[in-house]
Amino acid sequence: MDGENQSVVSEFALLGLGHSWNMKVLLFMIFLMLYFVIVTGNIIIMTLIITDPHLHSPMYFFLANLSFVDMWLSSVTTPKMITDFLRENKTISFAGCMCQIFFAHFIAAGEMVLLVVMAYDRYVAICKPLHYSTIMNLQKCIGLVVSSWTVGFVHAMSHIVVIVRLPFCGPREIDSFFCDLPLVIKLACMDSYNLDLLMNVGCGFVGITCFILLLISYTYILLSVHQRSKTGASKALSTCSAHISVVVIFFVPCIFIYVCPLNITWLDKFLAVFYSVYTPLLNPAIYTMRNKEMKIAMKRLWSYYMGSHGKT
Repeated sequence: MDGENQSVVSEFALLGLGHSWNMKVLLFMIFLMLYFVIVTGNIIIMTLIITDPHLHSPMYFFLANLSFVDMWLSSVTTPKMITDFLRENKTISFAGCMCQIFFAHFIAAGEMVLLVVMAYDRYVAICKPLHYSTIMNLQKCIGLVVSSWTVGFVHAMSHIVVIVRLPFCGPREIDSFFCDLPLVIKLACMDSYNLDLLMNVGCGFVGITCFILLLISYTYILLSVHQRSKTGASKALSTCSAHISVVVIFFVPCIFIYVCPLNITWLDKFLAVFYSVYTPLLNPAIYTMRNKEMKIAMKRLWSYYMGSHGKT
């Protein structure tokens, strides 16, 4: 049994995106630019929140953590995808593949829980404003963020301890731009149906549970405020619209990739790109464009920078 369980595949071949050289060069330039915007945008948000005293509140503390998570979520797969556009031989080592699976699920599950935490923060702020500062104290905020990372770590470990022990003896081609869990499982030299189902249940437990909690939270917020005033619902929707937008664009691709897979190659690739590139790209745009305080903070930072630059 020990001999059968040992992997004899030292690396996997990634088929990636695009086939013609011109298409690969175009995609290289597009995704390089997008990745630069992702990293820069999220670093700017974290810098604003850390340096501006007006943004030292629980909501922006969680937003800074979300930007940090988004930056690393994209960094797990995007740099490899970008460099592979210019390579003829797109391979990834067995250890590198396992690392991609681990960190992709670690960070994604952590972000799901973090979005639930952000919904809870909005619930307390809107429904219990007088007790907000007492309930959402610094110690509790740190504890909630640590909890999100803990859930992500446990979720990722529960997958990787199983995947790393699978017998891989060929084929070794992965029809994607990174080591996606469902595709790697299919390469195992065994009947993977039950394992595939088990992994879907594991991902579904985290994903669907968080999604349902988010739906309940935001529905309760809107109903609670609507009962107080007729205009309350629109105000609450305005406050929470950025959060709701992020939830939708993050959870929908995850659900169709890992919980209810469609098994359509081109669609799976599109959803994987959307989830790993466009979601981290859209989050900074949504929170900065729809948040008045963030806009003001950006103007203050720009004024300070221009003033300091002018003096020198």
